[in-house]
Amino acid sequence: MNLNRFCYLLLLLAAVGSIFTSHAVIIWLLLANVLTLMIYGVDKMAARKAWRRVPEATLLVFGVVGGWPGAIVGQQIFRHKTQKQPFKTWFVISVIASIAVMVALYRFAPVSPF
Repeated sequence: MNLNRFCYLLLLLAAVGSIFTSHAVIIWLLLANVLTLMIYGVDKMAARKAWRRVPEATLLVFGVVGGWPGAIVGQQIFRHKTQKQPFKTWFVISVIASIAVMVALYRFAPVSPF
């Protein structure tokens, strides 16, 4: 299976799994961050061993869907994607977009207390 497809399959499984919990958003953010951290580690290992890499677009998508804190931690722990300027620019844009979407959902989406 293609590594990129496997990453998206994990993200889809995390989304489906979080739906069936009582605190879906919290579980989703937790799973997205853990998966993002793991994917940064796998990509760093692949870079060192000259294996097939995770595309940068996939790393950015994981950040946009809420995994950006895990991405920041992964960048620091693995020293991965910290020097490549085009990626850093797109990463900052993706973090801003993610935060904007979360704020908009919190502000405008009706949330039931039960």
